[in-house]
Amino acid sequence: MKALVYYPSVPRYLAARALGRRYPTAALPLRLLELPEPQPPPGWVRARVRLAGVCGSDLALLLGKNSPRLSPFFSFPAVLGHEILAEVAGERVAVNPLLACAERGTEPCPACARGEEGLCQNVAGGGLAPGMLGYHRDLPGGWGGWIVARPERLHPVPDGVPDRRAVLAEPLAVALRGLRRAFGANDGPRFPGSLLVIGAGAIGLLSLALLRALGFAGRLDVVARHPRQAELARRLGASNVYAATGDALAAIGARKYRPLWGPPAYRGGYGAVVEAAGSASSLDQAAWAAVEGGTVLLLGAAGQINHDFSPHWFRELTWVGSYTYGRADFADAVRLLGELAGLEELVGPPYPLAGWRSAIAAARARRVVKAVFTPGG
Repeated sequence: MKALVYYPSVPRYLAARALGRRYPTAALPLRLLELPEPQPPPGWVRARVRLAGVCGSDLALLLGKNSPRLSPFFSFPAVLGHEILAEVAGERVAVNPLLACAERGTEPCPACARGEEGLCQNVAGGGLAPGMLGYHRDLPGGWGGWIVARPERLHPVPDGVPDRRAVLAEPLAVALRGLRRAFGANDGPRFPGSLLVIGAGAIGLLSLALLRALGFAGRLDVVARHPRQAELARRLGASNVYAATGDALAAIGARKYRPLWGPPAYRGGYGAVVEAAGSASSLDQAAWAAVEGGTVLLLGAAGQINHDFSPHWFRELTWVGSYTYGRADFADAVRLLGELAGLEELVGPPYPLAGWRSAIAAARARRVVKAVFTPGG
């Protein structure tokens, strides 16, 4: 099968970062190779990949922006791709890419025992190499024609859901998990009166759609840098869309103060902020955009960031981090796909694997919110 394989390379990292603005795919450590089709271990099944997404964490990996302290929990070289829509015996399935205690042949750790497999304590142990599908040296991810997985990781897609919406199941589960951690789930979510989403990429826009689907009827503002993102945010239920966080804070009545040097400080702001951009500047803005005593939800994988922590204690903020999902989060995200009409607009036209340079360039330039491959043809 054809597959895009990532090979770690420090020289290529440096070259890619130096040339990235002008030549967005120059020196990236990817190779399009012909590999044997994977054979499922006993009790596993093989699935043909229909669509596979390009995640922000994939781009961060390719550009060397991930924290080296996370390196023990992944294994390379690897066929990338953890946002996977596949097919088994003619049935479409969304693939949960986690490789937790059940796959590793270990006794369930405390996290897995309570269904929190995204927090598995054996993610680097047991009978498999470290990592999950898409970050695993032995089990291919979705940027290849076939994957293997345990049957319970394959979730049938609801009838009527188009492929370009179904491929969003994994990032939708990320957003759902984060919102549940920040605002509760078991006894119904406890939302603040106002909420700001910083970053209108896939995770930010999915969070916006989910907040409305989960019943948040308050002021829900979005900071979007690109016109297409702003258009989609309005369609998905944003109250207001701003080009900059400062504009949002001015509109909600936060008071602005000028320090001796550097960006401004604020009093007042939003009851909660979803930080979905994953940059140093967006994290700093989120810290000052939440009202005193408010909540900041960090979604996804931001990588290494230098950050001023003074607003954390000065404003008595609650910080919630969320990276993957539990068993129920993924299942619920797949079910919600049937209710979230229009999400497919986030997904651009699919690229063949041979067009990977165009796909990566489109994702980096934000010409599409979500770039996807058609690895299985």
